[in-house]
Amino acid sequence: MGEAQSLFEVLRQSVRPHVVEAFERLVRDAPDRKLCRINALAFAAAAGLDEEETIAGFLQASRLGIFELSWNVLCPGCGGVLDANTTLRTVQSTEYTCALCAAGYEPTLDEMVEVTFTVSPRVRHIEAHNPHELPAIEFFRQMYWGSGVDLPEEDYEEKVDEFLIEALELPPGEKAVISLQLPSKFVIVFEPVTHAAQFLDVSGEPTRERRNLSLVFDRSHRHAETLKLQPGPIRIQLENHAEVRTLPSVCIADEALHALLGSRRPFLTAKRLLSNQTFRDIYRTDTLDVDQRLKITSLTFLFTDLRGSTELYERVGDLAAFDLVRAHFRVLNEIVAAEAGAVVKTIGDAVMATFPTPDRAVAAAMRMRDAMRELNDERGSEDLLLKIGIHEGPCIAVSLNERQDYFGQTVNIASRVQHLATSREIFATGSVLEDPRAATLLSDRGLSPMAHNVALRGIANEISIFAIP
Repeated sequence: MGEAQSLFEVLRQSVRPHVVEAFERLVRDAPDRKLCRINALAFAAAAGLDEEETIAGFLQASRLGIFELSWNVLCPGCGGVLDANTTLRTVQSTEYTCALCAAGYEPTLDEMVEVTFTVSPRVRHIEAHNPHELPAIEFFRQMYWGSGVDLPEEDYEEKVDEFLIEALELPPGEKAVISLQLPSKFVIVFEPVTHAAQFLDVSGEPTRERRNLSLVFDRSHRHAETLKLQPGPIRIQLENHAEVRTLPSVCIADEALHALLGSRRPFLTAKRLLSNQTFRDIYRTDTLDVDQRLKITSLTFLFTDLRGSTELYERVGDLAAFDLVRAHFRVLNEIVAAEAGAVVKTIGDAVMATFPTPDRAVAAAMRMRDAMRELNDERGSEDLLLKIGIHEGPCIAVSLNERQDYFGQTVNIASRVQHLATSREIFATGSVLEDPRAATLLSDRGLSPMAHNVALRGIANEISIFAIP
């Protein structure tokens, strides 16, 4: 832990001490499996830490080499990791197929890409640094299932034994045979390394006749038609044509399996991380390839601008106006970060920011308005009159002008809603206020937004705009 101790001392310069202490305890005392693909949100909850501080801490620790980031493409059905990447740049496929669920999915950054953290080998070596040496049951726990599957701690092996009939390790180029009695159940022969599966629909009258089934694992075979078989003896011949060890497993798709996979918990999504200010500060230009286009089904955009900034420069002079505008930017940046958002860019005196959920954007907008009022009161003037627009919807994450940015109609609408606002007004669209958490936030404060329909340039239909008092 000599080098690790030095790294933790450096980490204390940018991360709160109690978060660093929690990381130190984790690295020093946790079993190996707890240091592989750490769920940052679950860790924060277990350690009694603030989520945003914990995420920022993991990011800063990864920058120093204490942890390694992984961007894992998940199956929305079973929660399995379909692809693991050290950077978001390599999430390039337009569709990912889950053999276990026999379904294909177009990747989105909302719930299909998780971000996890694994301790670096330079800090502590763990079994998962050599995943192809893990026992089958641990490979499933540490490598196959994503951090959003809430696997049991105490009786994990017993729970797996309830649906797992057989599992074996098959080295590259080797063959093996599994002989067993098929129960009258839906049976899956699944291989998690190459993501291959064969479904067996076992029903009808039992038979004593032994059937034969041959399966080859070579990364190209994913899923074949479901075979209908009678209960009774079967001989499964397996061949590993892959370049690595495979783990053929025979399991029953019953309530025990569904109960294990159905227990879920929140995890750190790629969407949330892209809207994190610490992440944007650390990974400014190293997030997406220029030609990469990644979908987000829901992101909240907040645009601000100062009313009459040109007149401000004329009234108080360039130097005083510059200092005042810079102070306003500093305050807005602090509020955005405090509400789990990130500033995407500034355009003149305007700010474009993103938030993972509408309620955080609404909270930020009201804090911004109050902060500008306080700055004006301190100066005894009305120089900073902030206009704010908020909209939520789908978009595409792109790389523009060497910056991770966003593109789509949602962005256009959010910008135009801000242009409708006058001084000290917050305008939000219906999609923002339809969010239950945003609606609760306003009702708790006794605020009743006033609605009116407007036509926006380039938008075919009128949309509902709400003025937040």
